[in-house]
Amino acid sequence: MTEAFTDVPPQAFNELRDLIVEKRDKLPRRLAQVAAYTIEFPDDIAFGTVGSISERAAVQPSTLVRFAKALGYSGFSELQAVFQQRLRDRPNNYEARLQAFDAHTAGHSQAMALIDGFSQAAIQSVERFKERIKPEDLDEAARILADADTVYLIGLRRSYPITSYLNYALGTLGVRTTLAGSPSGVDREILSFAGPRDAALAVSFTPYAPATVEYTRQVVSQNTPLVAITDSPFSPLALNTSVWFEIVESDFEGFRTLAAATTLAAALAIAVAERRRVIGKRNSSSE
Repeated sequence: MTEAFTDVPPQAFNELRDLIVEKRDKLPRRLAQVAAYTIEFPDDIAFGTVGSISERAAVQPSTLVRFAKALGYSGFSELQAVFQQRLRDRPNNYEARLQAFDAHTAGHSQAMALIDGFSQAAIQSVERFKERIKPEDLDEAARILADADTVYLIGLRRSYPITSYLNYALGTLGVRTTLAGSPSGVDREILSFAGPRDAALAVSFTPYAPATVEYTRQVVSQNTPLVAITDSPFSPLALNTSVWFEIVESDFEGFRTLAAATTLAAALAIAVAERRRVIGKRNSSSE
C-alpha cells in the first residue's frame, strides 16, 4: 500500500495538479501511469466512471483507488470531485467567458479592464516561467537547434502562432526551417524527410492537438532530436525528448495569452543564431 503524501488533500484543481507533478517521481509505475492520464485527460476523469477510466488508462479499477489514497483522498470519488469542481468553476463556453468580463468593467471602460486583466495574466505567466526555467536546458536546446541542418517546427491550433513566429525569426536569422501546418495536408510526408542531422521543435498545450502528438512521435521514430514546449511532465510531448520546457500560461476569465511561450521562442531564436555566429567565427579563425 502506497503511503499518502499528505493528510490534507487539495480541494482546488491547480493545487492537485501541482501535487501530482511534484510527487510524480515517487509514484509506483502503475500510479504514475494514472497520474499521466489525469493530467492529459482531466475531463475524462470528471465525467467517467471507475470502469471507463480504468479501461482508457489501461489499469485496474483498484489502481484508481490507490492513486486517490496516495494523494490523501478517502477514495476515488473524492478525487473525482476536484476534477468536477474544475469544470464548474470554468466558464464552459466562449459566450459564458465573455459574459464573465462584465464583473471587471464596473466603473471603468471595458477596453481598459481587458488590458489590465490580460496584462496581469501575462506578467504572472512570464514570472512563473522565469522561476522554473533552467539555463542549462536553454543552452542545450539552442545547441540542438543550431547544429541542425533543418529545424522542423510542429505546432497546431493554439500553438501555431509560436511555431509560426519561430519560422519567421529563425528564417530571418539564416536558419533553415520547415513549418508544419500545410493547407494541402501533407505534413506527415514533409516530416518524413526529418532525420538525425536535423532537429524538431514541437509545441502543444492541454488539450494536446492529436496531430501534433502524432507528428512528434513520427520525428522521434526517425531519430530526429526533439525540443518540446508543453505544460506538463505528463504531456505526450515530454516523452522521448532531448530537452523540454514546461510553460503554464495564466488565464483571464478562461482566456490565455501566449506571453511566456512567446518569450521563450524569442530567446531560443536569438540563442540559436548567436551559437551559430560563434561557431562560424571559430571556423573562420581556424582556416
